Amino acid sequence: MTPPIPAVLVLEDGTRYEGDAYGAVGETLGEVVFSTGMTGYQETLTDPSYAGQIVVQTAPHIGNTGVNAQDMESRQIWVDGYVVRDPSRVVSNWRSEDTLENALTETSIVGIAGVDTRALTRRIRSEGSMRGGIFSGEAASADETTLLEKVRAQPSMAGRNLSDRVSTPEPIMHPSTADERIGSVAIIDLGIKTATIKALAERGFDVHVLPHATTIDQLRELAPTAVFYSNGPGDPASSDAHVELLQNVLRDGTPFFGICFGNQLLGRALGFDTYKLPFGHRGINQPVVDTFSGRIEITAQNHGFAVQAPLDGPVETPAGFGRAQVSHIGLNDQVVEGLRCLDIPAFSVQFHPEAAAGPHDSAPLFDQFRQMVREHLASPSTPTNGQENA
Repeated sequence: MTPPIPAVLVLEDGTRYEGDAYGAVGETLGEVVFSTGMTGYQETLTDPSYAGQIVVQTAPHIGNTGVNAQDMESRQIWVDGYVVRDPSRVVSNWRSEDTLENALTETSIVGIAGVDTRALTRRIRSEGSMRGGIFSGEAASADETTLLEKVRAQPSMAGRNLSDRVSTPEPIMHPSTADERIGSVAIIDLGIKTATIKALAERGFDVHVLPHATTIDQLRELAPTAVFYSNGPGDPASSDAHVELLQNVLRDGTPFFGICFGNQLLGRALGFDTYKLPFGHRGINQPVVDTFSGRIEITAQNHGFAVQAPLDGPVETPAGFGRAQVSHIGLNDQVVEGLRCLDIPAFSVQFHPEAAAGPHDSAPLFDQFRQMVREHLASPSTPTNGQENA
């Protein structure tokens, strides 16, 4: 039996966690965050929103169902590093096509196993997400000062724009799979997941997945029935071009729906600020309340930034797009989890209604989007100039 290869996780505050190499051997840097999902590790790994991050799985036993092509949420694994406690020694699932460790190794994802992930998670919760690095094999033999300097030399997630890293390089079209075609939706790909495309196609939309650098002229030439902003990594405060594009979409009166990063960008387009959360929301067990219906939903989330907006009732948007209201609020910490415009056809949510590993409480939001588009087609709203209070 091959002896384990030593590895170490180093946080920017100097904390060290020793373990064994899991996946590729070498070194990697990123923001260390934790995900509380008990299932769906492959969906987590292939979610583009995790680009630039080292993900800690709070569930102790990882890898028991292996990996397969069907559960890929995008074209590749996006995490910059992976931390687990007890990797499964065997794979037991009829859908498995390979082991998780092989998948990590073949895609050069540096990971570490044997870490006390409970202690690590508690530290991140108390101190906040931190820059970190995983070092294994020869890289782990460097002195502690050298490794800590490497960790501290990397940029913070705040201020980073990672859309160009995860976005499609060329437009892609997925035809509607429903019996009734509603129209077309243009997705600005900031880190789109396969489940989102499927959900929109199933509801009667021809889905055009467009590069993140798409201009308003290119969008108008395509003339979509609606526009969608996807989830994605990075700081929304560094995405001015996407905010300007969205403001033009709203002025044109085109129906809009945004998820996760798209929610933050709608918030900015409406004139609200965004801010970085201490340790973020990542997992498939996040409770939110719908402020319109009072219904509580368990949601899948993956975000480290949030919108700063009044929680109590409708307000005039600072950018002059009429009234808006916070539609969902996180019950753990009162964070804005959704926005709904009351005078133009636009809304967004911070969580993931398409969650492939579940839960599916919020899946009807795609039906609400379809209904909003139908109503707009039946009675188009008057475009707003969006400049009254700009």
